[in-house]
This record gives sequence, C-alpha cells and structure tokens, in this order.
Amino acid sequence: MLHHLSLGVRDLHAAGRFYDAVLAALGYRRVFEDDTAIGYGLVDDEDVLCLKLRDDASAPGPGFHLAFAAQSPAQVDAFHAAAMATGGRDNGPAGLRPDYGDTYYASFVVDPDGHRIEAVTKQAAP
Repeated sequence: MLHHLSLGVRDLHAAGRFYDAVLAALGYRRVFEDDTAIGYGLVDDEDVLCLKLRDDASAPGPGFHLAFAAQSPAQVDAFHAAAMATGGRDNGPAGLRPDYGDTYYASFVVDPDGHRIEAVTKQAAP
C-alpha cells in the first residue's frame, strides 16, 4: 500500500543518530543522505522512511503512530534499548500486549521530534 513515508524533523543530525540506532536494530540502514534528508531502507537509493529537515516540523497529534515490523522479540528489545540510548522517550516498554493478541510483542517510544513509533512482532517468544 505505502511506497514510503516522510517525517519532518527539526535537527537532522539528532534524528539521524536516533533512527540509525533504532532502525539498525530492525535490520534497516541509511540508503541515502544529503544536507536536508536521510532515507532508510534495505536497498541503496530506495528509501521506505525519509527524514526531512524542516524548521517548522511538528509531530502529528494523538492517534497517530508509526509501527515498524520486527522479526523477533529480541529485535523489539533492541529497538527499545537503542531508542532509550539515543534520546527517545519511553512510551511503553518492550513486552507482550495481550489486548492486541496472544503473541503481540511491542515497544512504544517517542523520537526526539515527538513522533510516536513502535516496533512490533507477532512471533511467539521462545
């Protein structure tokens, strides 16, 4: 359905440091960068997520969050740890969310610009 998503950020360096860490935990990497943008994905020059430098950037309000697919609970744990180490705020530690399903394992964080993001897997913990 989606080709890519762009997020406006006020400090590209800080946002890049944060997303380098949290997305590396999920197997993604920088696929391009210039003075005003950083793209993430799996293939060079094919971004799935793009950070765009904007002086007036602001995160969407309540009700919006972006969920990244994780391959395992260990990746969700690593995502949360990386977020906490690079300026993110905890919005729900890694763990099972039985309200969403028996194997729904997720972590919720807020990035340095206020975007609410999640890493989630439905793979059962070993």
